[in-house]
Amino acid sequence: MRTSSSSPRGSSPRRKLISVAALSVALLTAASAQAAVAQDTPADAPAVPTARTEAAPGTPAERLIVGYKSGAAEAKSDKAAAADAAAKGEKAGEDVGFRRRLGTGAALVDLGAKPTTADVADVVAEYRADPQVAYVVPDRLNKPLATPNDTEYGKQWDLFESTAGMRVPGAWDLTTGSGVTVAVIDTGYVTHSDLAANIVGGYDFISDTAVSVDGDGRDSNPADPGDWYAAGECGQATGGSSSWHGTHVAGTIAAATNNGKGVAGIAYGAKISPVRVLGKCGGYDSDIIDAITWASGGTVSGVPANSNVAKVINMSLGGGGACSTATQSAINGAVGRGTTVVVAAGNENQNAANSSPANCGNVITVAATDRSGNRAHYSNYGSVVDVSAPGGETTTASDGILSTLNSGARTPSTENYAHYQGTSMATPHIAGLAALMKSANPALTPDRIESAVKSNARALPGTCSGGCGAGLADAARTVQAVKGGTSTGSTYSSTTAVAIPDNGSAIESPITVSGRGGNAPSGLQVGVDITHTYRGDLVVDLVAPDGSVYRLKSASGSDSADDVDTTYTVNASGETADGIWKLRVRDTASYDTGRLNGWRLAF
Repeated sequence: MRTSSSSPRGSSPRRKLISVAALSVALLTAASAQAAVAQDTPADAPAVPTARTEAAPGTPAERLIVGYKSGAAEAKSDKAAAADAAAKGEKAGEDVGFRRRLGTGAALVDLGAKPTTADVADVVAEYRADPQVAYVVPDRLNKPLATPNDTEYGKQWDLFESTAGMRVPGAWDLTTGSGVTVAVIDTGYVTHSDLAANIVGGYDFISDTAVSVDGDGRDSNPADPGDWYAAGECGQATGGSSSWHGTHVAGTIAAATNNGKGVAGIAYGAKISPVRVLGKCGGYDSDIIDAITWASGGTVSGVPANSNVAKVINMSLGGGGACSTATQSAINGAVGRGTTVVVAAGNENQNAANSSPANCGNVITVAATDRSGNRAHYSNYGSVVDVSAPGGETTTASDGILSTLNSGARTPSTENYAHYQGTSMATPHIAGLAALMKSANPALTPDRIESAVKSNARALPGTCSGGCGAGLADAARTVQAVKGGTSTGSTYSSTTAVAIPDNGSAIESPITVSGRGGNAPSGLQVGVDITHTYRGDLVVDLVAPDGSVYRLKSASGSDSADDVDTTYTVNASGETADGIWKLRVRDTASYDTGRLNGWRLAF
């Protein structure tokens, strides 16, 4: 980082470049930064749109991310990029300095201490006027997207409840996610015995000690020291406790399972690589961009090569504004390397088109549902949402999403579990599903994973205003679709007994299937329980919703045994799943009577 001698800009002295100490003050005193804007902004509005000048709404950016065209010297030479930053700053009357090269090749440049919106706009305008510059965007501040609540141990309805669960147990018959690493780009990881066996090496990408609060910058230790803040910090009037957000997210994806304690992870055979980008007050785009690049196997200057390359990235984080070209470039690079990127839609109850990275391309954007299958009241919505998953609502604590956590209000203390709500909680459900899919079929590309998740989702059991994507994700059906085999995701049954008349008309027993969407499986299981004194008299058919008939059992004069208590397998892949299915039974001969006790369909 450099400083430069002062020179006049009208009657105002030029500012020195921001130092780490100054950054700390700027990050932790948002109110004073806003006051500076009010006092220092000239009457004439900047020609550059406000969205291009802010790190967060109302807070001027202190750094810019500059992408140069491939033929420019500044695209490859740090010296040339530094010289260009100095020249741009000279023209704008501001101090601008090259800070470092991002993993995408873009340059991160510092602005002066406490710049105003107009100051930032001046520098942005200089870069935008340069034909060698492909883009220039503010280094925006992102925040975790969870809404924590009190600890209460409860059932993981989000995995298996028939109404609005994601039908995960049916997928476990086919795969548990082994062989896949998921990078959780978040607050890092605090040790938890119900998750430790599935943690592999990650990295701490937070470059500023004011944000990292662990005493240093980037290093190979992604431990979460806590992200608490005091009253008046982070632009908040009241203080907040540490969230342990990354550990909660990681537990949903891959908590140890069948170990006699705690919670189950969706892809419990997978591994988690914690990649730390969020600390006190959030985290910057520039660190997140490098984390995306590194986690997916790309090269980041000054950072060792990643030995645990992730095939799935989970980003339960976000901020306002459009997806920046810089962030999109990093995502495109990750997807190009074969990594699926899953992101949260956001918790503002607004159109997700206004939230980044939810509005980026090449990602799976996830909205949140409650325990009844409605769009959660806080969840963002809209056309950029790809799919929905359980995110919970903690008005009733047990209706939230239970996962691994820590009891420490500031620094780590004892491990525990807690129910959280948020699109942050919905997102790891889809990241876990993506890991199951990649394990079941390693040839799947990110595009095919996204397509399969959406095409195999079922209609929301509840309501959604504004758009919730393809519907509620269905793990059993989706994994079956990419691997083949028989899904055991849900069972529908009738226990109503119906008498079978002797040598009479056929009786029918209905079962209504709803909310699945798509077609029935090729291995539909039909369980039949009939009491009869001469089962050879019986003809048993399955009738699909469109009236198609599948013969399960024919009459046979040589079959004199009692009862029918068995399961038939039907290739019903050509039938719509939703609708009224019927079991039809007819007694074709005299002297024997019987009763249909009940029957079931297992999808």
